[in-house]
This record gives sequence, C-alpha cells and structure tokens, in this order.
Amino acid sequence: MDHKQVVIDGEHIALSRLEAHCREFVGELLPADVAHDITHIERVVKVAKQLAEEEGANIWVVLAGAWLHDCVSVPKNHPDRPRASQMAADKAIEFLRTLSFFPARYLDDVAHAIVAHSFSANVKPETVEAQIVQDADRMDAIGAIGVARCMKVGGRLDRPLYHSEDPFCEDREPEDLKYTLDHFYVKLLNIAQSMGTEAAKREAQRRTEYMKGFLKQLATEL
Repeated sequence: MDHKQVVIDGEHIALSRLEAHCREFVGELLPADVAHDITHIERVVKVAKQLAEEEGANIWVVLAGAWLHDCVSVPKNHPDRPRASQMAADKAIEFLRTLSFFPARYLDDVAHAIVAHSFSANVKPETVEAQIVQDADRMDAIGAIGVARCMKVGGRLDRPLYHSEDPFCEDREPEDLKYTLDHFYVKLLNIAQSMGTEAAKREAQRRTEYMKGFLKQLATEL
C-alpha cells in the first residue's frame, strides 16, 4: 500500500470516528420539538454527504456541521428561536474541541455553517460547506418528509389544520402561527428558491412538485 492510500484510509477512519462521536453526542440530547429528533439529523447528514461529493466540499466541515447543526434546538414558538443556531454553534465547537483528532483549523468554518443553516438567524452562507449544510437542512422541510414534519409540529402546537372558510389562502394572507396548512404558503413552497447548490435546486424542485400535488389532492377531499 502506497503512502497516498495510507493517508486516504487514515482519513476515512478518522471521519468514521467523527460521525460516531457526533451521533452519540446528539443522540443524548432531547429534541426541543418533534421535528428535530435524531432521524431529522440523520437525513440532513445523508443529503449533506451527497451534496459535498458533488460540490467537492471539505467533508470535515460538512459532516461536523450537519451532525451538530441542531445540538441546541429551540421550539419554533420560543422567544430564543432566532439565537438557536448560534447557541448550537457554541455548543458544537465546545464538543469538537474535546475530539483530539478533529482539525482545529476547521472549527471556525463549522461554527459558521451551523449559524448560517437557520432561517431564523438570517445569516448568509459564506462558504460552500455552509451552503451545503443549509441546503441539506432545508431539504428536510419539503417533499413527503416535509409534509409529515409540518403536520407533526402543527399537532404539537395544537394548531388547527386549516382555516375552515379558506383552507388554501386564496382570499386572505396566510397565518402559519394559527393554521398548519398556511405554513406551506408562508415557507415550504418557497424553499426551493433559496437553495444555493445546483444539485439541491434540482431535488428541491422535485420535492416542491410533490407538495403541490399533495395540496391539490387535499383540495379535492375538502
């Protein structure tokens, strides 16, 4: 085995250790709401890996950012919601510093990726890694899984599913703090436009078409 192969194998082992440690760390944290549990994080990591490969991004930053982006999760109706991603970044960096094999030179980029992933923080991604973490997280809000998560959150917050007289916001402004279905019109149907990587844009468009089909079917049933 040549030196190059040894380096590749060594990094692969280190990255596997990183994922194992991160998964254990976030798995011990109780989710602040039903839509931000370990299965959400696993899906974000899966998409982030795919985007990182297509974009040639730094996998250390992408993996750490994706695994730890919700290590502090604040409910959507909590006043600290806009600060959640900064709180998560601080906690993530504190944790990563305990891993002797994690390259310290990547810590700032990981922190930025975690801060920038959030809608509430309104921070623009300045690196391709941050854009990937943001894209991967937003991808999990749309499509079939997005519909399911939206309904779970709405149920947790005891919101009515829809406005009885105008379910699809045809003659009124959407109010997603009052009605679960309104969240599609406030946010979910617009997420595809916010994607930064080309691969994410393509997948987001497919998932958006699914959501439109869901709403169309729901309209026939109502």
